[in-house]
Amino acid sequence: MTAQDYLDGKVLLIDKPLGWTSFQAVNKVRWHIKKKFGLKKIKVGHAGTLDPLATGLLILCTGKQTKDISRYQGLVKEYTGTFTLGATTPSYDLETEVDEIFPTDHITRELLEQSIQQFIGEIDQKPPLFSAIKKDGKRLYEIARKGKTAEISSRKITIYEFEITEVSLPHVTFRVVCSKGTYIRSLAYDVGKSLQSGAYLSALCRTKIGDFEVEKAQSIEQFIENLGVA
Repeated sequence: MTAQDYLDGKVLLIDKPLGWTSFQAVNKVRWHIKKKFGLKKIKVGHAGTLDPLATGLLILCTGKQTKDISRYQGLVKEYTGTFTLGATTPSYDLETEVDEIFPTDHITRELLEQSIQQFIGEIDQKPPLFSAIKKDGKRLYEIARKGKTAEISSRKITIYEFEITEVSLPHVTFRVVCSKGTYIRSLAYDVGKSLQSGAYLSALCRTKIGDFEVEKAQSIEQFIENLGVA
């Protein structure tokens, strides 16, 4: 691969590591491409944010290919992960501490299977307060981290497939195929409510974006090694 190849535009499939922001992954890849080829600048962007506590497929576009980012963002996504039942957190995941505890004795696999049916199809979903959505010029997570609240409007999303793959209470593993704009953290929270209990997202991996699969992605380390940066 040459410098011109990256400038003309490449689509890179990266398996984002746990704890990294999508922005950090973009910065790392951009820095190493610039270093390898002695470039002063090159455009690199991602086609859909993954939370720091999520792993999996991140599509990165370089050079002229960044013009197609919105097309990749609009593709259907697949995720696998784990809900933890019986508690909630303000962020709907492990970023924040548990704030409420709920009973789980009444929850069975049958009840779970029944409950998730209401989330399949086009639904209204309210994004979490701990999100990058802007309200009055500020990111919602900036408001949330100051201990404040904000009114959040629900949005239309589509859940194409939703299946429970394993139940080992309080942990429930799942697979979801969904549209752009879906917050799996909100889905976890809403499933908890539907069960007359609580739930938060304790693990998440994005496995597919359209026809792109995480199995075909490379780690950041593999990308750097293949790039041949000393």
